[in-house]
Amino acid sequence: MAARTVPRSLAVLTAAAVVAAAATAVVTTARPAQAAGLSPFDIPGRGATVPFTEHEAENATTNGTRTGTSRLYGRLSSEASGREAVTLDGVGEYVEFTLTKPANAVTFRYSIPDGNNGAGRDASLDLRANGTVVKSVPVTSKYGWFYGGYPFNNNPGDSNPHHFYDEARTMFGTTYAAGTKIRLQVSSTAQSPSFTIDLADFENVPDPVGKPSGAIDAVADYGADPTGATDSTARLQAAVNAGSSSGRTVYLPRGTYTLYSHVIVDRVTVAGAGPWYTVLGGRHPTQRNLAAGIYGKYVPDGGPSQNVTVRDLAIIGDIRERVDDDQVNAFGGAMSNSTIDNVWMQHTKVGAWMDGPMDRFTIRNSRILDQTADGVNFHIGVTNSTVTNTFVRNTGDDGLAMWAQDRPNVGNSFTRNTVVAPILANNLVSYGGRDIVMTDNVVSDTVTNGGGIHVANRYPGVQGPTAVAGTWTLARNTLIRAGNSDYNWNFGVGAIWFSGLNTPITGATINITDTDILDSSYAALHWIEGQSSGIRLSGVTIAGAGTYALQVQAPSQVTFDNVRATGIAQPKPIHNCVGSGFQITRTGTNTGWYTDTPDCGPWPAPQWGNGPTTPPSNDPTTPPPTGNLAAGRPVTATSQVDVYTPANAVDGNAATYWESANNAFPQSLTVDLGQSRQVSRIVLKLPPAAAWATRTQTLSVLGSTDGSAFSTVKASAGYTFNPSSGNTATLSFAPTTQRHLRLTFTGNTGWPAGQVSELEVYGS
Repeated sequence: MAARTVPRSLAVLTAAAVVAAAATAVVTTARPAQAAGLSPFDIPGRGATVPFTEHEAENATTNGTRTGTSRLYGRLSSEASGREAVTLDGVGEYVEFTLTKPANAVTFRYSIPDGNNGAGRDASLDLRANGTVVKSVPVTSKYGWFYGGYPFNNNPGDSNPHHFYDEARTMFGTTYAAGTKIRLQVSSTAQSPSFTIDLADFENVPDPVGKPSGAIDAVADYGADPTGATDSTARLQAAVNAGSSSGRTVYLPRGTYTLYSHVIVDRVTVAGAGPWYTVLGGRHPTQRNLAAGIYGKYVPDGGPSQNVTVRDLAIIGDIRERVDDDQVNAFGGAMSNSTIDNVWMQHTKVGAWMDGPMDRFTIRNSRILDQTADGVNFHIGVTNSTVTNTFVRNTGDDGLAMWAQDRPNVGNSFTRNTVVAPILANNLVSYGGRDIVMTDNVVSDTVTNGGGIHVANRYPGVQGPTAVAGTWTLARNTLIRAGNSDYNWNFGVGAIWFSGLNTPITGATINITDTDILDSSYAALHWIEGQSSGIRLSGVTIAGAGTYALQVQAPSQVTFDNVRATGIAQPKPIHNCVGSGFQITRTGTNTGWYTDTPDCGPWPAPQWGNGPTTPPSNDPTTPPPTGNLAAGRPVTATSQVDVYTPANAVDGNAATYWESANNAFPQSLTVDLGQSRQVSRIVLKLPPAAAWATRTQTLSVLGSTDGSAFSTVKASAGYTFNPSSGNTATLSFAPTTQRHLRLTFTGNTGWPAGQVSELEVYGS
């Protein structure tokens, strides 16, 4: 199948064009802004109505370590909801939540350090209720941890790690009452040296939905496999074809169905037993560009499909990378007069990448989690379509997007959605489009290279008839901790921002009304790359901005009506280096954001105080500084005896050990941390059994960033291992950045060989 997506790295900053005004933007009277530091679920009347109650780990009971807050790209904290999480480093450490409503299921967001050279590490956490173990819940790093620059990959050698978090869900098997204490607890560190918990969403999942009257049963009638053991693509496609020709609903009973490719739908309803019960997933074992998904017919292939409904099921894929040419999305193709309702989309590339021309398509009441690219993208001639009452979290690119590439998008809307922590780009955006609506949404915690809401003539094919046009309505939206640093530009991106890179935004009326911009990471409002006009902000409240109220980098004409700002970090609330090219009209009461003498100096550090906007190349907080960076990493040695292999030194089991050849000093043990890391401490262990007796080993530590040239990190010295104190020795040294660490042994008073049961490396 031909590529339908196009790489979307941010454009290089260009000189602003000055063009005559013709567009307008409006904002109505805002409710009084609430205090910053809010949860996205604390805004009554806005955002998605969700079936769960969210509990942040940093507000729960724990004996772990809070990560602290950060908004700097490349940190665990910056990608966390609310910008903070809790790390569990040892056996018995936990986060404990107290239920405020009855619940029989939980979805928790977590991160564990990557392993196996980017292939992922598997581990588990105990789930306990009032102290009693309910079950062990599997967790993995395989769906997180991307590296390098765009397009991101799974190679740790490219450094620049990000997209750390994933989500796991499980049902309890019973319903626990409000007041029950639900604990996530570490039972073993053998598989992972640390576990970071961001939050937990508790819900009371209803009973499965039964088969509709007269429906085709995909299992009983067409042999689809609900165990997931075999590929059900052909069987489900046959059931769908029969439903389409007969006008009958196709029902997927409770089960897990493996699909090696797309199921093509047209004039049919596909219904499951509910998103916790009916799950579609899988990926072709050899053709990696084929994976589970439900697609309409593309227009060149007889599309768009018509009158499709998909409801009450989950599509949970197996996509671990971003390849823009691969059609590995939960939904795709073209569907007109169609609805996606109560569908859970997770671990696919994009939840729904829809290529028109197509008309009147709706996604509603759904969840989109852990994508490698966008949550939704209305692409190429999508009209009168909407995403509404949908929850989106942890997308690898824009949360909800429209992209009018070469064909106009017209009359589309994003309404009453909650979009949290897009790892790259914006929470909500429309690249071009006419008569676009974004209302009653809540967005929060933008991570990098984007803002909360973006209006733009950017990216290929957005110009002329596809550019921003008509009347845009951006009303009653709340933006929390939105906008963040752009590591290409080295300055902040505003919570709401406008770009006329391809062509000026001069053919629209853009009304931004009744909007709250709370605790912006950098500027609240931002103009860049080309002229904008026709923008009117009315009733906008700005409560807290990390730098400026207005960041002006392009000539524009904007009307401000009853715009009030407080908590602006810079003494001059406007940064403007284009002078009179930025024209402000003020009506009504405006306070806190205007100055006759704007700033035009260097970009300041934001008030949240995390320094430069460029990503750290060696970040000791990913994994967290208390985590063992050597756990599960590749390790080699100059020699070994029998079964006492080098891998025993990084397996998390103190009872297994490496031993070198006897009577043949010097001997070396070398670990590859996967990428250059800042390190300052090594902990060495021997088996704790008393039979080992006390001994002193003489060794030095060398380091290397490339595995070839090594230099001394710690000079040779003797270290005593005493079973009465755990048979442990700690080597501390000045912080240094190394990828490879080599221990060279020259003596051992207890045995004529180098011996290590655990080699642990820490950032601090």
